[in-house]
Amino acid sequence: MEWYITLTGMFGMLTLLFLAGMPVAFAFLLINVVGLYFFMGGEKALALLVTSAFDSVATFVLVTVPLFILMGELMFHSGVATRALDALDRWFGRLPGRLSLVAVGGGTIFAALSGSSMATTAMLGATLVPEMTRRGYSYVMSIGAISAGGGLAVIIPPTALGVLLAALAKISVAQLLIAGIIPGLFRAVLYAAYIVVRATLNPTLAPRYDVGWVPLRQKLLGLRHFLPLGIIVFLVLGTIFLGVATPTEAAALGVVGTLLAAALYRQLTLPMLYKSLTETARITVVVMMIIVGAQAFSQILAFTGGSRGLVELVQGLAVPPVVLLLLMLGVVVVLGCFISAIPIMMITIPIYSPLAHTLAFNEIWFGMLMLLTLEIGSTTPPFGLQLFVLKSVVPEASMGDVYWSCLPYTVIDMISVGVMIAFPVLVLLLPNLMMGK
Repeated sequence: MEWYITLTGMFGMLTLLFLAGMPVAFAFLLINVVGLYFFMGGEKALALLVTSAFDSVATFVLVTVPLFILMGELMFHSGVATRALDALDRWFGRLPGRLSLVAVGGGTIFAALSGSSMATTAMLGATLVPEMTRRGYSYVMSIGAISAGGGLAVIIPPTALGVLLAALAKISVAQLLIAGIIPGLFRAVLYAAYIVVRATLNPTLAPRYDVGWVPLRQKLLGLRHFLPLGIIVFLVLGTIFLGVATPTEAAALGVVGTLLAAALYRQLTLPMLYKSLTETARITVVVMMIIVGAQAFSQILAFTGGSRGLVELVQGLAVPPVVLLLLMLGVVVVLGCFISAIPIMMITIPIYSPLAHTLAFNEIWFGMLMLLTLEIGSTTPPFGLQLFVLKSVVPEASMGDVYWSCLPYTVIDMISVGVMIAFPVLVLLLPNLMMGK
């Protein structure tokens, strides 16, 4: 059977299973069983699935995933990070779009403490939307800004999605995590600039109100809430950058720091721990099952010649590598309109990794572009996952309101991807410094 028929058939079956509502892990498992049976020797080949399942998850680096998830859950359920929002709010004073800036600033802070964009979005929405609504903020300045702030958790480390991508693509987890710092902060600055300019040109979108004068001493005292968070960030990012700890060890240090911060604020309770641990266990099981499925899926693609055939096809195309790069990223955005980030990675990484190697792309740079683009996919209609989280946070808004409010920030995201493509040094500067280059 020709490789392109096999490739099309497997992707077609996956798409049908996703559209039918089958969970991602089970969809991959079913495709793998069918593929192994028909393409790799019948019942005996099914034993390969068992071996592959163990090998794909029995790796030290994947311990990072549940630890980063646990960090985020502890932050979310203890309410430690929300204290920083009040301190941050005092520093924005009478700036145009003040509450929207708090959303972006808070999203940046939470992104450095949690690996989950969904949890960050829900936290920001629950905290800020009631006040934004009361102050007469338009949806583009409330829902849109919260979507933008929450999405930063996909890029700024620690990001569980980044760890998963690095594990699937077999690239350095530490370098990919550190590579996300500059792109994430750059995107946050673009968001803030857009909010200030838009609110200045059209004040009705974010009506100004008297916030009262806050003495400098009170502002400085508020910074004490950032100290525990800053220590946690250093325990994770600082130790990785300095080479003192591996990503897994740094994640463990981050969990310990988060527990100590919760204890400091007297939020370290048994119900909080129970909620955090059970949610972490649930998410981790799902992620590990998906990794198992993705590993077997990659092996089937390799055995049937699908990956090799696609690579040879690309090598024969007389187009610049940047055109192929844009097409690859464009596919990710289109897929993001219909399915969430993890299954997109499961589908694309087994194919994109050999293509990126063939095109001589830097693996860390390409991995970060994938993360940036996956975040765009989560806010594109009709089925971007982030859109439904926002709808649950603001139930009175229609899905049309949610779509249109996120559109300007999606455009900004695309601009940031273009900048990272044009200037790879922005992605590679910190990883190169970390490696002593």
